[in-house]
Amino acid sequence: MPVSEKLTTTVSTKGQVILPSAIRKRKEWGAGTRLEVQQTPEGVLLKLAPAFAATQLKDVFGSLPSRGAPKTLEEMDTGVLADARRRHTRDRET
Repeated sequence: MPVSEKLTTTVSTKGQVILPSAIRKRKEWGAGTRLEVQQTPEGVLLKLAPAFAATQLKDVFGSLPSRGAPKTLEEMDTGVLADARRRHTRDRET
């Protein structure tokens, strides 16, 4: 469907709008897809609703329990590298 092609739909008595099939297929919006609706100067904008609510680091920092002293960046890098090597070795063996 060309971007400039104009499609029309009708608002039902319940306020429902059926999106044309060509748009739903192109956007891969199946039944149950949650959409965010925004009013803009040009009209109404529909886009995928975020899967999770937006959070700030300050809201979730420290929410997971920890044991022991905090790790340094070097210790974290070493641990990540060791796990990556372990997974790489495991994947090559299977």
